[in-house]
Amino acid sequence: MPTLNVTSTDAKICALRDLLTGLKRVVVCFSGGVDSGYLLAESVQQLGDRAVALTAVSPSLAPEEHTSAVQLARQLGATHRIIETTELDDARYSANPTNRCYFCKTEVYGVAIAEAKRLGTAHVVDGFNADDRGDHRPGRRAAQEQGVRSPLEELGFGKADIRQAARQLGLPIWDKPALACLSSRFPYGITITPDRLKRVARCEQTLRNLGFPVCRVRFQHEVAQIEVETKEIDRLLRPDIRQQILLSFRDAGFKSVTFDPRGYRQGSLNEGITIPKKSNTDQGVSNEPVPL
Repeated sequence: MPTLNVTSTDAKICALRDLLTGLKRVVVCFSGGVDSGYLLAESVQQLGDRAVALTAVSPSLAPEEHTSAVQLARQLGATHRIIETTELDDARYSANPTNRCYFCKTEVYGVAIAEAKRLGTAHVVDGFNADDRGDHRPGRRAAQEQGVRSPLEELGFGKADIRQAARQLGLPIWDKPALACLSSRFPYGITITPDRLKRVARCEQTLRNLGFPVCRVRFQHEVAQIEVETKEIDRLLRPDIRQQILLSFRDAGFKSVTFDPRGYRQGSLNEGITIPKKSNTDQGVSNEPVPL
């Protein structure tokens, strides 16, 4: 669908509501994050029970994200369908190529379209937005192939617009950190298994319990590489925090733990695919991981 020339956030919100009203009935691919959460909220407001949320559950979805999605859908009064997907059974996915997401999204969107047909609607929508265009997103091709619409992207909503609009609606997730499936923690080419996903999820939960809401644990075989916000690195290195992390991560099966001195960067494992890799001296910060 063409992107419309809508400028202010308020104008985009009005345009979105008109668009959803015109669709009459939708299935919303709903992960529980702020993008799909906001889209679901607007869909329910405009369409009531003619808006159905669909959440795909597999080992690549962190357990707390599953719980959060259920809670938010309930709070919004949305009809919520939860489906189990089996992308890890697909060797093309588990081998973790650079187009891994394509195979996952092909399955998820296929199930969503089947659900939409069962409900008598031709419209499946997702939370892809204008700021997602520049990232490496092979799953986008799956959406286009299967006719999934992205109203936020069509109307030019960026992340800031979405957070502002979600806050105006009083959504508790308006400032929720960006999330991605657990498979995104694996450098391309490293095989993804349910056990490895559980280990990563367990370690990230440890970090959140220690007060690091924005964090990633990158799986490097026997090494876990931590990313937290740069402002949190000093606290990460406090002896008491460091000791708790090392004990927990080793208990999860990692022999050593490192951290990225550049801090958390969304899609950091895509660097070199979407943009040239920076040298070690760029911005005066080393690219090399540092032992914790």
